[in-house]
Amino acid sequence: MTNNSTGTPQSETNKAIGTMSTETVSSGQNTQLPISEQLSDNIEYLEKTFAGSSDIVFKHWNYGPELQYTACSVYYESLVQEDTENYMKITLQDLVMHEVGPGMEATPQDIRGFFEHDGVSGKKASVITDLLQLVDHISNGRLIIVFEGWNKGLSYKAQSVETRQVSESVNESVVQGPRESTVENLQKNLGLLRLRLKTPKFKIEMITAGGETKTAVAYGYIEDVVDKEMLAEFKNRIAQIADLEVLETSYIEQIIEDSTYSPFPQHRYTERTDMAVAGMLEGKIAVLVQGTGGILLCPGLFTEFFQSSEDYYQRTVNSTLIRWLRIVAFLIALTLPSVYIALSTFHPELIPTVLLLAVLNAREGIPLPAFFEALLMEFFFELMREAGVRLPRPVGSAVSIVGALVIGDAAISAGIASPIMVIVVALTGIASFSIPQYNIAISLRILRFPLMISAAVMGGFGMMICFLFILLHLCKLRTLGQPYLAPLAPLRLSELRDVLIRVPLKTLLRSPRDLHKHKHKPVK
Repeated sequence: MTNNSTGTPQSETNKAIGTMSTETVSSGQNTQLPISEQLSDNIEYLEKTFAGSSDIVFKHWNYGPELQYTACSVYYESLVQEDTENYMKITLQDLVMHEVGPGMEATPQDIRGFFEHDGVSGKKASVITDLLQLVDHISNGRLIIVFEGWNKGLSYKAQSVETRQVSESVNESVVQGPRESTVENLQKNLGLLRLRLKTPKFKIEMITAGGETKTAVAYGYIEDVVDKEMLAEFKNRIAQIADLEVLETSYIEQIIEDSTYSPFPQHRYTERTDMAVAGMLEGKIAVLVQGTGGILLCPGLFTEFFQSSEDYYQRTVNSTLIRWLRIVAFLIALTLPSVYIALSTFHPELIPTVLLLAVLNAREGIPLPAFFEALLMEFFFELMREAGVRLPRPVGSAVSIVGALVIGDAAISAGIASPIMVIVVALTGIASFSIPQYNIAISLRILRFPLMISAAVMGGFGMMICFLFILLHLCKLRTLGQPYLAPLAPLRLSELRDVLIRVPLKTLLRSPRDLHKHKHKPVK
């Protein structure tokens, strides 16, 4: 096999191909553009399409008994293996070694007959007939080979981009249980799910999103478990991403959610394959996107955000107590600053006398009212938390800890904040960290400030009004047609075994089909 950089003169077909602009390719139109039998026509079209890309490679080579026939390999050197030439020689050994069949000499006619009747020689290869498909395959990291005298091309899977290996989940660490997490490779993630769901009823459907990124999006469900009406509604909503540039799983969440401006998340995220499989066994739909490691579980109910995978790997009593602890932490993170403001400003008679004296002594000399004091401390706490997240990990934790100590001590020494307010803000932050799902903790950070304002304006009465609005919003909220507060509202007694308490596994574990029978239809 030898390299050859010479081409054939331009033909009439070449002129026809040249008249088609590259905008047709990028626009995603379903236009058919057959591959020409003239190799120079195809190469000119590809060179025009990929003009300006320094990492595109056109490798011309010869084959046949006297190396008189020409072919060309096209690929992105930034996406395929470094030993692409060796790979090509191995996968095309039928041509190079003249083994296309008895009595054949590897002429273009022999190649055409061999590949069209006997199939390609590589396991991960395909024969394509359209130039637009050639462009898509090259863009997806495949090696393309086109031949002189044949109006088809060969596409070999040769992509070799380094990705993160399967490791322990960072955001959902556990003491007991499996530790594998998803990665940014879609096929690996689907394989991890297939290893846990060894049933043909586990269905996976693929969608390509966007005209430029062509991001691969997959969603999976268990056929006999998922609610048919909910699945139909999900498919209707996710079909909207076909024309949108999707880069991350959160894009899908914001497109298919029922209430865009609700502070409450309506779908769950997980990096753990065991959590994703458990969700699908309960009738959820798992959404995965190429290039991101998170799995989106649809729909996500309010009570499910207090559950962790470790709840099912520990004893019943321990899991139930921890779940109650999370509920208390949720209430603390939501209401503690506003309760302090309401009691110290409007209802001091509700505070025990000894504690009231301690509060008055601590606030003596503080120039700011309790509301502005709490608002200032909450602002600085949120600022330090955001700085700790954005900074590099070794530096971020040190900055957040040292910053909290220094700023808290300096605020007390300067008389800007009282020691009790520093304790209240610190306990609020710690309580928000105790909730397993990060996106529900963000909701608390948003709702905390309206509660503080209502407590500062009308005390406990204002807090109750604000709570009623939140409760009305939660009762009205739907996610893929399911009531957000289910199974609490509407009350479903058969599903309360895993809400406030976690019953023993011998009672909790049932066939997914039995669970599906007891589920109500989506509320419209």
